[in-house]
Amino acid sequence: MTLREAQEGTEYIIRAIETDDEELDAFLFSLGCYSGEPITVISHLKNSCVVSIKDGRYNIDKELAQAILI
Repeated sequence: MTLREAQEGTEYIIRAIETDDEELDAFLFSLGCYSGEPITVISHLKNSCVVSIKDGRYNIDKELAQAILI
């Protein structure tokens, strides 16, 4: 399942991140978004979603949300 399919307010564990961009992988890692870490979808918006990772909240676009497997 991807973040786009996740229910709001439920905590999930990141299983994998499927991107072909090493810079994007490094950026996500710097946010604390990597395999084994908990992530919570705060809300789904039309073209993005707001997530909580560690102590921060981030708005990620739908393509990136589709690449994060939970």
